Amino acid sequence: MIKVDPSLQRTRALYHQAVSLRLDLDPLLAGQHEAIIGRLSALLAAMGDPVPADALPVSGATTAPSGGADSLPSSRLDGRVAIVTGGGGGLGTMAACALAEAGADVIVVARSLDKCQATAQKVRSYGRRALALSVDVTQAAAVDAMVAAVLADFGQIDILFNNAGITSPRTLEESSLDEWWKVVEVNVRGTMICSKAVIPHMKERRSGRIINMGSILSDRGMANRSAYSASKSAIAHLTKSLAFELGPFGITVNALGPTVIVTDLNRELVKTQPALYESVVKRTPMGRLGEPWDVAGPLVFLASDAARFVSGQILFVDGGYTAG
Repeated sequence: MIKVDPSLQRTRALYHQAVSLRLDLDPLLAGQHEAIIGRLSALLAAMGDPVPADALPVSGATTAPSGGADSLPSSRLDGRVAIVTGGGGGLGTMAACALAEAGADVIVVARSLDKCQATAQKVRSYGRRALALSVDVTQAAAVDAMVAAVLADFGQIDILFNNAGITSPRTLEESSLDEWWKVVEVNVRGTMICSKAVIPHMKERRSGRIINMGSILSDRGMANRSAYSASKSAIAHLTKSLAFELGPFGITVNALGPTVIVTDLNRELVKTQPALYESVVKRTPMGRLGEPWDVAGPLVFLASDAARFVSGQILFVDGGYTAG
């Protein structure tokens, strides 16, 4: 006689009871029941007994608030698994550490394995699991292999932060065609490929957070940044389109829109163009450029249950730069 794990039996029973309540009770409570169903189906998948996709009720809700239906949703990320691309320094390192401090295990992705490993070590200092992977996000096969490796090691992907990106501070006239398109390729193609790779898993679990890296230039232009501005505008509209495509599966898609954030990766560049960056500061009501940890709170918010009904948004982190 085959023995069934009692915990698995109880979880199955709870799942079927939640589905029955979803179908039988007040439709005004449907969102809460669907959220519970999403959590239970994710738990069953983690226990090796996934619910078939066609057996899941159609849902527009995401995971249930951590504290229950009538309490303030938590910004904690305990038990979540996050992928951070462009994780070899600057905002990527900050993001990995912020997500880890909030409770998530983090996969750090960039071209440089050494830099990824340095960030991963910082993640472990928060008591979280970490994995460093060298991946070119513009190559679909490499990204698919990355997702497979993460699922094999961690069993789930809850959060994708598409942070990998480059810029080219030149006028269009000065830029070569290859240089201009390279910015678009990394920023837009990389974001698209990574998102496409995690979507099937997130849809199966009916839960997920995709957070893209936009910019203040998602909303407006700037001299000497035509390729970067075009790429970030594209990311803004990709974010909004994916929010419509993935919302019915409990997946939220948002973007951060930071101002100039001074990091170890761009500090010297900022020094070479003082007039440009002084003009940004002058236009900013809060009177300064950004710092990496200015982005940490908004990132964790979008990744958490606190933002469970926020999707298709560009959250500008800019000290008021885009307010007027």
